[in-house]
Amino acid sequence: MQKRIIILLTAVISVLTMRVNAQDAMFSQFYANPLYLNPAFAGSNVCPRISLNFRDQWPSMQGTFISSTASFDEHFDKISGGVGLLLFQDRAGENGGSINTYGISPMYAFKAKVSKKFTLRLAVQADFQTKQLNWDNLVFGDMIDPRYGVVYQTSENHGSLSRWNFGLSAGLMGYTPHFYFGYAAHHIVTASLSGNEGFSFLNDNDGNNMYDMNPVKHTVHVGAHFDLKRKSKIDHTFGDVSISPNFIWQHQRPFNYFNTGLYLNFYPFTVGAWYRCAPMYTYTYTTVEDGQEKTHTEKYGLSDAVIVMFGVEYNWLKVAYSYDFTVGQLANVATGGAHEVSLQFLLPCPEKHKAIKDLNCPSF
Repeated sequence: MQKRIIILLTAVISVLTMRVNAQDAMFSQFYANPLYLNPAFAGSNVCPRISLNFRDQWPSMQGTFISSTASFDEHFDKISGGVGLLLFQDRAGENGGSINTYGISPMYAFKAKVSKKFTLRLAVQADFQTKQLNWDNLVFGDMIDPRYGVVYQTSENHGSLSRWNFGLSAGLMGYTPHFYFGYAAHHIVTASLSGNEGFSFLNDNDGNNMYDMNPVKHTVHVGAHFDLKRKSKIDHTFGDVSISPNFIWQHQRPFNYFNTGLYLNFYPFTVGAWYRCAPMYTYTYTTVEDGQEKTHTEKYGLSDAVIVMFGVEYNWLKVAYSYDFTVGQLANVATGGAHEVSLQFLLPCPEKHKAIKDLNCPSF
């Protein structure tokens, strides 16, 4: 067992430290979308689990962002861990979306019982993704006449209006009966399946792809779970009370997001509140213009949102709704915030699995 742990841990860390270089869609109900947060969650519920998530961001603005995921995961004793499958869809822009992204990600999470009270999970995930561009939805500067508006054809070049990419992601997670932590790195290895067209839809004047990198997304999550009132150690009963503080940091060049939140559970009801901010960050990069290197410096940072959530769970079903109140620099802009809905179906569990104690963390 120890040899297997060392081999898999070495493989995961090796993948995590590899580098290559669009920001991923963001969800506010982190633990209701566990496989999207960290592949190490695959099988953490032990019994079969189906999770559905839908998010509509900034609905009051033209060209909204609509994202959704569907996932399945389960623990299997024969492979000493859990397997999962995540489906992803993201639509950015109006009229059916200017850019539509679709993805499928199978994953495996190895479970290692390090001690009586500490468990480690190590996961590897494969990502297959396609991006489709609706070129007719785009407006470039050279298309606009100062008097008559959009009347010209653009001189911008593009190749195929679809891109296919492959990537590898990895994650790890450790937990005790009351505390848990995890780290995930997405897009640590990426490769274009569209030949020399790369990841971008835009080409320069020489026909070369302008962007050939897919930035790594790092996620660190830490939390705790405390029962304030519990009638049974086996099953939840009406009136059980628990509290769960959490912290999540996500970095995807050049963006940093800090999420601090708290869940209060009065079974079968759960309420939660989060604050998300992006601290000031200076990003410096170099471009080549007319044969000369030019250095650019950009600054990012803002208070992003206050998130409130309400959820209910009963037997095999969990459902939750959350709303993001826009704050900070965008508070005076009529964005409409963000609506998010989640559904989880907990399918019947094999009898031998019921005795397995696993991760005790929020469901939403």
